Amino acid sequence: MRDFTFCCPTEIIFGSHAEEKAGEAVVKHGGSRVLIVYGGQSAVKSGLLERVEKSLMMAGLTVKKLGGVQPNPTLSFARKGVLEAIPFQADFILAIGGGSVMDTAKAIAIGAANPQTDIWTYWLGKETVTKALPVGCIVTISASGSETSDSAVLTDDAHKDKRGLNTPFNRPCFALMNPELTFTLSPKQIACGVTDILMHTLDRYFTPMQGNELTDALAEALMRTVIYYGPKAVQNPHDYVSQSELMWAGSLSHNNLTGLGAEKEFAVHQLGHELSGRFGVAHGESLSAVWQAWAMYVYKEDPARFARYACNVWRLETVTDIDTAAREGIEATVRFFTSLGMPTNLRELLGRQLSFAELYELADRCSRGGTRTVSKFKPLAKEDMLRIYTTANQ
Repeated sequence: MRDFTFCCPTEIIFGSHAEEKAGEAVVKHGGSRVLIVYGGQSAVKSGLLERVEKSLMMAGLTVKKLGGVQPNPTLSFARKGVLEAIPFQADFILAIGGGSVMDTAKAIAIGAANPQTDIWTYWLGKETVTKALPVGCIVTISASGSETSDSAVLTDDAHKDKRGLNTPFNRPCFALMNPELTFTLSPKQIACGVTDILMHTLDRYFTPMQGNELTDALAEALMRTVIYYGPKAVQNPHDYVSQSELMWAGSLSHNNLTGLGAEKEFAVHQLGHELSGRFGVAHGESLSAVWQAWAMYVYKEDPARFARYACNVWRLETVTDIDTAAREGIEATVRFFTSLGMPTNLRELLGRQLSFAELYELADRCSRGGTRTVSKFKPLAKEDMLRIYTTANQ
């Protein structure tokens, strides 16, 4: 095993009716004045918001609600949340929703604890987070894994700039996880979530590090689980077994467990962020649209790694040639995305091919104007990003 530091302090309360323990959990973690952050009307119509609010009130907590978080959470809404939290004197932020809501809650928690600093300066790397309000999560979609991760992604909606921030202060103190809360999701939402879960592990799995056998085995088992149960959940959103497996996989895929001993790669996420930031597409769709182009561009850096993926995840054990196995593993992944109804290129994602100018802009943004590379598996400079986007555009 390589050297690593691992800490995942989030308390997991998993199972039917977990959301009804919200009040108890907030009190346990020191909250008294709770700002609830949620998305659209589904939490209201389903009665979830009312149940959670009742649990908090019965615990003697003071509550304020803030709804309206949109997919691909925006900086402007997070700033609004900070301005709501400060005069309310919130000492706890409770997210009810998926990754967009949870990431917004994390941003509000940082902003409310640091009222003198605009939150975007942290996402730009100009300031380092040293404190934040505690955050709790009630998960309604299995996807981002934000409920146990140290990351939060925001989009500067004024400039179409999507950025992630990793800090220990982003770790939620608890996550209430009831798979039944995913029953109202559409097949497309579930498919996007399945893709995101899988990609969180894929982006950790393809690394130049060697010798992390247990970490690799955990990652492979998680991916096999997602591949088996994902289509079942898409076909039947009320399948508790499948939804429960996906919900737990989502948390484990992004709490760093499946990448211990290796540096984070996240090349595909970086490429996808520019698409969702620029065009407002769903996060999961942006990932599946570029994965094949990325994989075919980089696999010859270590075809044996891709061949292992093909054999251990897709069980393609009859293939003896390493290069063939590597390519068949890539093709199996693409077929899986297609079976879920996910786009596998930019034309399927956007309904058209992009112009060269648009492709160049994506590469320029992803490379920060040519000032950075992404990935260690195969470092990608601006010209590499442009080639990948161009391949995905065909």
